[in-house]
Amino acid sequence: MYKNLTRGRLAAWIAGLSLWAAAASAENAAPLNVAFVYVSPIGDAGWTYQHDLGRRAMEEALGSRVSTTVVESVAEGPDSERVIRDLAAQDHRLIFATSFGYLEPTLRVAADFPNVRFEHAGGYKTAPNVNTYNARYYEPRYLAGLLAGKMSQTGVAGYVAGFPVPEVIQGINAFTLGMREANPKAQVKVLWLNTWFDPAKEREAALTLVHQGADVLTNHSGSTAVAQTAEEKGVKLVAYQSDMRRFAPNAQLTAITHQWGGYYTRVAQAVLAGTWKPEPVWGGMKDGFVALAPLHPSVPAEVSALVDAKRRAIVAGRFKPFSGRLVDHLGKLRLQQGAMSDEAIATMNWFVQGVVGSLPTR
Repeated sequence: MYKNLTRGRLAAWIAGLSLWAAAASAENAAPLNVAFVYVSPIGDAGWTYQHDLGRRAMEEALGSRVSTTVVESVAEGPDSERVIRDLAAQDHRLIFATSFGYLEPTLRVAADFPNVRFEHAGGYKTAPNVNTYNARYYEPRYLAGLLAGKMSQTGVAGYVAGFPVPEVIQGINAFTLGMREANPKAQVKVLWLNTWFDPAKEREAALTLVHQGADVLTNHSGSTAVAQTAEEKGVKLVAYQSDMRRFAPNAQLTAITHQWGGYYTRVAQAVLAGTWKPEPVWGGMKDGFVALAPLHPSVPAEVSALVDAKRRAIVAGRFKPFSGRLVDHLGKLRLQQGAMSDEAIATMNWFVQGVVGSLPTR
């Protein structure tokens, strides 16, 4: 009996030692090296700033389990491939490529580094080690258009846009549909930048739209220039990507904000756990990927209530912005009834009625 007791204690001691060793090994394990490639400076607001907030949230959530590297102001094209390739070669096991034009470079690098996991923002192609993720920005765009339609005196909004990719076109169309729900005669005038980040060009485009009668401005570009121009010229603003109240305290009606922290944390956890898979993600307001900032105090209570009711309908799935009878800006019927499919939305290359502007080829 004494011998059995001794053996039992020894077994328990060995088991405890094994658990301690495993815990110590996990604690001392090298962190997951995660890299983020940005198309513009991080700055104080905008597209890149929101992605970097997501990175910081991931770091806070996972602590010493991750170590991050950031490369700012990386141009789309050959330069991005060089940067992504260097990061993969430097033992980064997870790389987030956060601009649309990084897709093909990412795919080329991924083919040469099969043990690295790549996540591309806004892309439409995957590979065994490349995933894509995006947000349904068009959902709060619709709400913002509804708000703009209620608050505009001229019935004209100005839209400063980067490139004519489907994500941008979706936003323009959803904003216009929302605005015309409030005012069936409303117009949304679009000016293209052919760049994602150029404060001088963004400001010039915003000024041109104000001179063309727009009393509400919005944008799909990377700096604070449109917000600052709206504040300067005394017109209303629907900010994009970040809450721009500090840059346009009087002008901003609301902002469409991007929220990446939760997603980045989940992806890193999946890589750490060995469960990561290339499963494209397209999250909406209900998923917390995108949100509408608080409305300006000057917005009438009944307008706030209308916007909130529509927001709740979108989150609950009772309303979809691209539904009902949809006619394009050339008069062609695009949808008779029901709701557009995700595939049709994802490949959108036409404007709805009410948009004033052309669709150049990128």
